[in-house]
Amino acid sequence: MKILTLIPAAIFATTPALAGPYANIETQSKFAGSDYSKTSTDFFVGYEGEVGGLDYFIEGGPSMTTVDGGETDTIPAGKVGLSVKASERLKVYGELSASFDKVNDYGTKVGVKYNF
Repeated sequence: MKILTLIPAAIFATTPALAGPYANIETQSKFAGSDYSKTSTDFFVGYEGEVGGLDYFIEGGPSMTTVDGGETDTIPAGKVGLSVKASERLKVYGELSASFDKVNDYGTKVGVKYNF
C-alpha cells in the first residue's frame, strides 16, 4: 500500500516544469537621486513557453500609475520577451515593454546572464 502513495510523488518529482499561463503582479517606483516621481503596479496575465531552444513570454493587463502628488491612473500595458541559452552557463535575453496612455511609453531590455 505504501508503494501506491509513492508512485504519484515520484511521477510529480520527475515531471518537467510546464509552460503555460501565469499571473504576474509587479510594482516599480522611480527616483532621480532622492526625488521620487511615480509608482506603477502591473496586474498582468501572461503565457510562457519554448520553441526549440528559444524561451518566450507575453503578458499584459492594467497598470496602475500614481505620480508624486497626483492621482492614480489605470492604463493598458504589456511585455514580450525572448531568451536563449548561448552555452551551458550563459543565457542571452531581451524584452520589449509598452504602456498606452495619452503619450505611449516604450522600453527595451537586453542582457546576458552567466551562472557560476
